[in-house]
Amino acid sequence: MTTIDNGVNVQALLDAREALKGAPEAAQFTWRASSKWENGVHSTTTIQNFFGLGQEQSHKRETVFTADHPEVFAAEDNGITPIEYLLVGLASCLTAGVASVAQNRGIQLRSVESTVEGDHDIRGILGADSDVRNGFNDIKVTFTIDADASKEDIEALVAQSQKRSAVFDALTNPTNVTVEVA
Repeated sequence: MTTIDNGVNVQALLDAREALKGAPEAAQFTWRASSKWENGVHSTTTIQNFFGLGQEQSHKRETVFTADHPEVFAAEDNGITPIEYLLVGLASCLTAGVASVAQNRGIQLRSVESTVEGDHDIRGILGADSDVRNGFNDIKVTFTIDADASKEDIEALVAQSQKRSAVFDALTNPTNVTVEVA
């Protein structure tokens, strides 16, 4: 019998799911990001602490993200655009899901790659046309997966990953967003 190892501790995830069924208050997480304007349209955002399992938590290390706009927008191009971070989040979340579902279903992965493309008419954010939305019009995710599984099983992995993806859900369903000045 071959041991499947995609690097995912599925038992820990299943144990957490069972434990949280009886303690829904512990499943309430608050993720945080803190952004600082640098210059022009350049900002840096740090992520370190979050709340979950009923108490303050901390990542092993602080992560810093740099956002800017490309030179074609008369900017310095010190980092990717904020809307590109949505693509990063979606690709990362779906890919993690594929690995987790594959591990749980006993499917050995050899490689997983995704390409995420977002179509964006920037006339909206520039105020050039009030009928054009500010965000993406369409997003397309294409996976290339090499695994010990049939095409149908691989499609099912991707479908289950999509079904459980927090980022996919946040992008495809309305989310209440409150913006205020302290």
